[in-house]
Amino acid sequence: MKTLLNIHAIIPSSRVNGPGARVVVFFQGCGRSCPGCFNPETHSFEEREILSVDEIFERLPDAAVEGLTVSGGEPFAQAEGLALLLKGARARSLSTVVYTGYAIEELNKIEAAREAVKYIDVLVDGPFIEGDKEPTLLARGSSNQRFHFLTDRYTEDDFIMDGKVEVTIKKDGAIVETGFSRVPFRAGFGR
Repeated sequence: MKTLLNIHAIIPSSRVNGPGARVVVFFQGCGRSCPGCFNPETHSFEEREILSVDEIFERLPDAAVEGLTVSGGEPFAQAEGLALLLKGARARSLSTVVYTGYAIEELNKIEAAREAVKYIDVLVDGPFIEGDKEPTLLARGSSNQRFHFLTDRYTEDDFIMDGKVEVTIKKDGAIVETGFSRVPFRAGFGR
């Protein structure tokens, strides 16, 4: 039986969600409800797009990507599927970066989460705290969030993003913003 994942969105190539060109997978579903979360549309656990790990990797762009970044929603709400996705990334020599609202100490108490952590190069942990905006150019939402370099593939310097943000207009006309910006989206784009 294939493990299926509830996915909010996939960005085939991004340069603002971690080092180098990356595939970004946003999981659907989060029970943490951090006030001020920048991605509240990912909170519902209702089915959005149900995909297998193979179907996700079929969406890899033809151009080379360095790695996979996983965000959400809360990726560890689907820990078994997350582990399979990360294992698949490792088999494809892709680096892995995962953002979670859980602290690594919490994840280490959950067997399925520990399995996923085995395949992570960099874990960015901790809940988003509104009013604790990241004052540096590091790729995290609030300064309480910690970087855990679980392999020697990257260092903190690789996560200095110069306030970069990407805006993509999809074929259906939908506008997608991703990344980390020092300028709020509404102010920067007149919304």
